[in-house]
Amino acid sequence: MPSPDPGDDETPAHSPAIELRAVTRVYRDRPALGPIDLAIPAGEFLTVVGPSGCGKSTLLSLVAGFAPPTAGTVLADGAPVRGPGPSRGVVFQQPRLFPWLSVSGNIAFGLRRLPKAARKERVAELLAMTGLENAARLKPYELSGGMRQRAAIARALAPRPKVLLMDEPFGALDAFTRERMQEEIRDLWRSTGVTVLFITHDVTEASTLGTRVIALAGPPGRISLDARVSEGLREKVEAAIRDAASARAA
Repeated sequence: MPSPDPGDDETPAHSPAIELRAVTRVYRDRPALGPIDLAIPAGEFLTVVGPSGCGKSTLLSLVAGFAPPTAGTVLADGAPVRGPGPSRGVVFQQPRLFPWLSVSGNIAFGLRRLPKAARKERVAELLAMTGLENAARLKPYELSGGMRQRAAIARALAPRPKVLLMDEPFGALDAFTRERMQEEIRDLWRSTGVTVLFITHDVTEASTLGTRVIALAGPPGRISLDARVSEGLREKVEAAIRDAASARAA
């Protein structure tokens, strides 16, 4: 397992929250991603969309520090990413909550170094922020799918990360819950100011949820579209993915 990132607190002024410079990733001699050049300014909500196998989750894994790039450099606040670090919280498609802990216990897990009073205050703040006040003592098996994902988001936000990495977090939810969670994550982003990197295979979700969209095509995954959210963006994203697929088949 990668060691914690020692560079998390070394923050050169005016650096992007996340930056990838000529990054590639190869798995067992098979190129999976890149080369990718990408800068994500602080406070941005970036969605990354593309078909299965195009490198979306690989991109997030490199930014999270779960795996190193084969070539190139991944930077967080200007410092090389050498492993997971508290400046980057991660939310997966499956909540991955600790089943033996309550909702409060899961949220507090990453706050063990805080004094008890400060830890209790932060947990209460996050319970209120995610609408889980009445579920604080419940175990994960007692929660609905949406509530479990809210708890996972609260746990990821607990240490006050600068970047929130989300790997298809609503993919396993029903349509109604998914739409509600989309609204809630937008509200959380606005209220916290955290930088968000959101992975999805849903073009509508990608083109309406954030402030900027990147479409990946591959393998190996490469950027086929980089655009600000605007009217008609869905059609542009679909066209970019379709054109990239046609080029591979030709």
